[in-house]
Amino acid sequence: MQVIAPSNPSSNSVPEAVHAAYVWSIAAAAALGGLLFGYDWVVIGGARQFYELYFHLTSPQLIGWANSCALLGCLVGSLGSGYGAERFGRRKLLITAALLFAVSSVATGWATSFFAFIFWRIAGGVAIGISSNVAPLYIAEISPAPLRGRLVSINQFTIVIGILLAQVVNWAIARPIPVAALPQAFYSSWNVQFAWRWMFTVLTLPSAIFLIASYFLPESPRWLLAHGREDIAASILRRIGGDRYAAAELASIRSSVTARPPSVASWKSLTRPGVRRIVLIAVALAVLQQWSGINILFNYAAEVYRSAGYGSNDIFLNIVITGSINLLFTILAIVLVDSLGRRKLMLLGCAGIAASHLFCALAYRHHYLGRPVLVLTLCAIACYALTLAPVTWVLISELFPNEVRSYGVAAAVSSLWISSFLLTYTFPLLDHTLGTGNTFFIYGLFCVAGIFLVYFFVPETKGRSLDQNSIGATLAP
Repeated sequence: MQVIAPSNPSSNSVPEAVHAAYVWSIAAAAALGGLLFGYDWVVIGGARQFYELYFHLTSPQLIGWANSCALLGCLVGSLGSGYGAERFGRRKLLITAALLFAVSSVATGWATSFFAFIFWRIAGGVAIGISSNVAPLYIAEISPAPLRGRLVSINQFTIVIGILLAQVVNWAIARPIPVAALPQAFYSSWNVQFAWRWMFTVLTLPSAIFLIASYFLPESPRWLLAHGREDIAASILRRIGGDRYAAAELASIRSSVTARPPSVASWKSLTRPGVRRIVLIAVALAVLQQWSGINILFNYAAEVYRSAGYGSNDIFLNIVITGSINLLFTILAIVLVDSLGRRKLMLLGCAGIAASHLFCALAYRHHYLGRPVLVLTLCAIACYALTLAPVTWVLISELFPNEVRSYGVAAAVSSLWISSFLLTYTFPLLDHTLGTGNTFFIYGLFCVAGIFLVYFFVPETKGRSLDQNSIGATLAP
C-alpha cells in the first residue's frame, strides 16, 4: 500500500506514514455525491430548451422557476443535513442522498405534468443539498492535515466530472436541429418528446454506484468520538495512519473540545462569540462563490452563447468545451491547494474572474461577439475552477469548531444555495432588462468586492489540523 509521510511540522499529525490509498479511496467514494451533484446541476442547461417547449413555458417567470426550483430543495437538504449529520452521522446521510438522486432522476425524466416535473426537481435538489453539505464535511474529518486540501478538492473534482458528463450526455442525446425546422415540426421532434427525459434518467446509474459505495464507508471518527464511540473511532484512525497517528488525532480532538465550555450542538451555538465571526466569513465566501456568476455560464450557457451569435449546434459544442476547461483547471487546483494555500488561490480567482467578466461586458457593449465572448467566458471558468470552486468548499469545511462543524457547514452551504437561487432566478430578468453585457458587469463588481473580503478577513488554513483551525488562532490572516 502506498504511504505518504506528513511533511508539515506545524500540523498535529505525527511523523508516521499515512495509508494514502485507503484515505484516497474513502474520499473518492464520498465524493461520488459531488459527481451526482454536478450532473444534476448542469443537465438542465441542455434539457431546458426542450422541456420548455414540451410544457409550453413562455414567460420569464415560469422559465426562471423551472430552472431554479431545485435550489429550494438544495436549501431544504442543506438545512436538514445540519441536524441530520449531527444526529444520525455522516454516512447515513450520504446513503439518503444517493437514494434521492436515483429516484428523482427517473421521476423527473418521465414526468408528464409540469407540477410533477417541479416536485421531482425539488426532490433532486434535496439530494444535492445533503451531498454538497455532508461530502466535504465528511472528507475533511477523515483527512490527515497535509492531505486535507487535496482530498476535499476531490469533491469539487467529481462535481466537475459530473458537469462535463452532463454536457457530453446532452450533446450526444440531442439530435441536430434543422435550421429551417418549423415550430410545430420541432415540437413533435425527438428532442422535445424524449431527449430531455433521457438526459435526466442517465443519472440513475452513477446514483446506484454511489449508494453501494456509501454502504462501505466508515463513519467519521470525529462524529464517533463526540457520541462516545471512542473504540470505533480509534480503529478507523489506526487504519488511516497507524497507532501513533490515531493516538495523536484522538488527543487533538479532545483538546479542541476541552478548550471551550461544553455545549450541545445546535443552530443557537453558531451565535456564540468567536463562532459567530467564523459563520459570517463562511457565509460571505459561499455567497461570493455563487455571485461570481460562473454558474450562469453552466445553467444559461445556451442563452449566453446564442446572444454572442452562435447557432444551436455550435452551442452544445461550446458547452462541452467549457466543461473540459473546467475539468483541466480543477485538476490543477488539486495539485496547488496544499502548496500555494487557500488565500493566494482565492485572491487570484477573484481578480481573474473580475477581469474576465468586465472585459466580457465591454465585448457585448462594443459588439465584439462570437469568439471573443467564448474566450473570455472560458477564462472566467478556468479561474473559477482553479480557485473559488474548490477552495471555498475547503475553507467552509475547515473553519468551524469540531462541536458545531455540522451546523456551521450547513449554515454556509444553505447561504450558498439561497444566493444560487437568487442568481439563477434573476438572470433572465437582468438579462432581459439590462442586457447580457451589463449583467456580466454586475458579476464582475461582486468579484472585485471578493478581493477585499479575502484579503482582510479570510485566514490561511493550509497545513493545520481541523482542531488547530477551529480553536480560533487563525482568525486573522
